[in-house]
Amino acid sequence: MADETIFKVDLQPVGRRAQVAAGTTLLAAARSVGVELQSICGGAGTCNSCRVRLAKGVISPPTTAEKDELSAEELAAGYRLACQAVALSDVCLDIPAESLTAPQRVQVEGEDRKIVLQPLVSAVDVHIAPPSLTDLRSDLTRLRSVLPSDNGGVELPLPVLASLAEKLRRQEWSTRLVVRHTAGRRQIAGVLPPHSRMFGLAVDIGTTKLAAYLIDLESGETVGRAGAPNPQIAYGEDVISRICFANQTPEGLSLLQNKVVQTMNHLVAELCAGVGSPEQIVDAVVVGNTVMHHIFAGLPVDQLGTAPFASVVSEKLEIPAAHVGLSLSSGATVYLPPNIAGYVGADHVAMLLGIGIDQNQRTVLAIDIGTNTEISLIHHGRILSCSCASGPAFEGAHIRHGMRAAQGAIERVRIIDGKVHTHTIGGVPPVGICGSGILDAVAEMLAANGLDKRGNFRKDSPFICQSGSESGFVLAPAVTTGHGSDIVITRQDVNEIQLAKAAIRAGIEVLLQEAGLEHRCLDEIVIAGAFGSYLDVRSAIRVGMVPPLPRDRFRQVGNAAGTGARQMLLSGERRRMAEEIAQRVEYVELASHRAFSDWFASELHF
Repeated sequence: MADETIFKVDLQPVGRRAQVAAGTTLLAAARSVGVELQSICGGAGTCNSCRVRLAKGVISPPTTAEKDELSAEELAAGYRLACQAVALSDVCLDIPAESLTAPQRVQVEGEDRKIVLQPLVSAVDVHIAPPSLTDLRSDLTRLRSVLPSDNGGVELPLPVLASLAEKLRRQEWSTRLVVRHTAGRRQIAGVLPPHSRMFGLAVDIGTTKLAAYLIDLESGETVGRAGAPNPQIAYGEDVISRICFANQTPEGLSLLQNKVVQTMNHLVAELCAGVGSPEQIVDAVVVGNTVMHHIFAGLPVDQLGTAPFASVVSEKLEIPAAHVGLSLSSGATVYLPPNIAGYVGADHVAMLLGIGIDQNQRTVLAIDIGTNTEISLIHHGRILSCSCASGPAFEGAHIRHGMRAAQGAIERVRIIDGKVHTHTIGGVPPVGICGSGILDAVAEMLAANGLDKRGNFRKDSPFICQSGSESGFVLAPAVTTGHGSDIVITRQDVNEIQLAKAAIRAGIEVLLQEAGLEHRCLDEIVIAGAFGSYLDVRSAIRVGMVPPLPRDRFRQVGNAAGTGARQMLLSGERRRMAEEIAQRVEYVELASHRAFSDWFASELHF
């Protein structure tokens, strides 16, 4: 049998080199050496997020998908889609910065609300008499003998029992025992050095980003915050792409689960550096939309990809941390709040808890904007919720020069005295445009009469120029950018924003219609989430994404889901309240709602 042909793939400027068998895509070659390229469509060839440039060597001819996604000028310059192209010799690739899953800005800040501390764990410092030839009681018997009487029936999970002997002897028989109290049961959650701090972990698993918080469970102090991109991005930007990937191979689901757990463990190590050890994390709360929830828990997601989008479980879950691979205390438990229905998951429950709907008797519209935007209308004790597929345009996907919120992304656009002014993240030369910048750009074009109500460019506008083979709004000319090419907003980019904003606005209008309310009835519009933190509300109003109400009725709250998760970590009562909120929600399925398509069509116009 002939030897299999092996080609070398040189990945620059990353400086990594892969050796792959003939027939391997460039995307797979990059992944094989840990170079993660964006793959918004999950490798289907229907986006240009994994674009690379061939610097040397021979690759396969352009596929039909590549001809659809890349212009003739781009193909002539050597640009290809890594998910489609296959090496036919040793090759060298130039990877644009916007194609890498580069470090990005992650929203971890949120409103802090004072709550009564009622954590589900408590600690007791004890000294245990060591064994002797005249006292041969087991370590567990000794431990139980020194516990206060109200903890006498305490249970020890097997992982705690497995390390008990080593820890007691290393700590010279003085230890801090952490006891978890739930539903009449008492369980040892940790065996710590004497007088150690007792920590909890709260994590919001977003479709594109993770936010993690380290909490002192005795003082309630947030000791640290950290964030990271969701590593599953490399296998699809939206939940549908992730579902498809999870079902492509038997290992798909476990791969996605392992990726997110590994990132969570990295965040844990980062948070604990200088303040303690991951072993001191004795309790955890994890929230996410229904798909992220299921993937983290290792539950199948196939049924979430088709109507009626039924979840495996909507009730709360309590999972041993070790069961999902989290490196915490050997007895730590992960609490996952209830999901609602469809894609409206535990993160939305946490958001509703975090913004304080229990303390608010006003009529409130709460919006968590993302690839899947969740919306709730709270009115006279009634909660109506829906999820709309706003798509990843506000994460920079399907936008010609779009990128996530990373260094070099244009985040703010203004037209002042006939001149375009931009600001980038990091204050460096621009390499692309992120969601808040795209929203600003469209809003400014509308204000400057560069767009009509249908989203078409006005040919007489001084801001519309010819760029390559098509016209567009030039945000940054080639001489000012970090890659030497114009950064433009195209007609197709405007269309992506129209689709996204129309989906969100239609969802809002359907909920208002269901409640029999008008815009003026809204006392407050709460905007949550990473993108919601950085968008300019005036731009959102101008493009028609949200109702045209006075600016003082809007409140941007940052990562409210993270706030809710922290509250549930610090209080068993807040967990009970979250479970009650999930039960109260009336879920409105937009896909089958009689009015949604009409609202969507009408809201496509500006």
